[in-house]
Amino acid sequence: MDPALVAFLDRLADAAGAAILPHFRTPFTVENKAASGFDPVTVADRAAETAMRALIGAAYPGHGILGEEFGAERADADDVWVLDPIDGTRAFISGLPVWGTLIGLVSGGRASLGMMAQPFTGERYAGDGRSAWYRGPGGDRTLATRSCATLEEAALSTTTPALFKGAEAQAYRRVEERVRLVRYGCDCYAYAMVAAGHIDLVVEAGLHPYDIVALIPIIEGAGGIVTSWDGGPATAGGNVVAAGDRRVHEAALEALAG
Repeated sequence: MDPALVAFLDRLADAAGAAILPHFRTPFTVENKAASGFDPVTVADRAAETAMRALIGAAYPGHGILGEEFGAERADADDVWVLDPIDGTRAFISGLPVWGTLIGLVSGGRASLGMMAQPFTGERYAGDGRSAWYRGPGGDRTLATRSCATLEEAALSTTTPALFKGAEAQAYRRVEERVRLVRYGCDCYAYAMVAAGHIDLVVEAGLHPYDIVALIPIIEGAGGIVTSWDGGPATAGGNVVAAGDRRVHEAALEALAG
């Protein structure tokens, strides 16, 4: 991976953090983007994405951009930045620190580089599909997933069981009923914890590309695997399984398939 692109991740994360942190745990207006239900967005989301788009446009004008708040530009480019300025906006508006800025790069259709940055805790998890690394209060280190042979040994996370409807809910329950530990509500942090070797499995549904692209190179670089429920690529989002150990990933896919 081009070292300049890796360094550019930090520039983007710096810009996003500078736009977001003045708003965290302060009074601000929350808007609802959803026609039905609740899909919150704040001034912090929009300011962070605007800042990142400006940097990309200046440094890599030929690259495309896909962002949660402002959509796609040059989506047919060979290199496309995929941005979620605040993944976990519900946590953000609740004052909880389990949110992060997701910065991914798709090159030739493959998720090739990614970072999850949490400016409040000062943590950054990044990877290029071949290696993954952490910088933060715990000291810089290489990320590595942990061994987990079976679902019965696994710690599982999902944002909320409400993600799953109908047959998908039944499929998810087949996994959850077998694991040792389940945690909810961590959004992108759960995937970072897979890469760091603290969680074994994440199962989710209905994801957008900006929810997952940045996280794929981090988990893969740490030794894990991220696919759709049918074992295919997860770059487009949809129903996703991320695991630190291929054995538990295979067991999860079998359980989901019934």
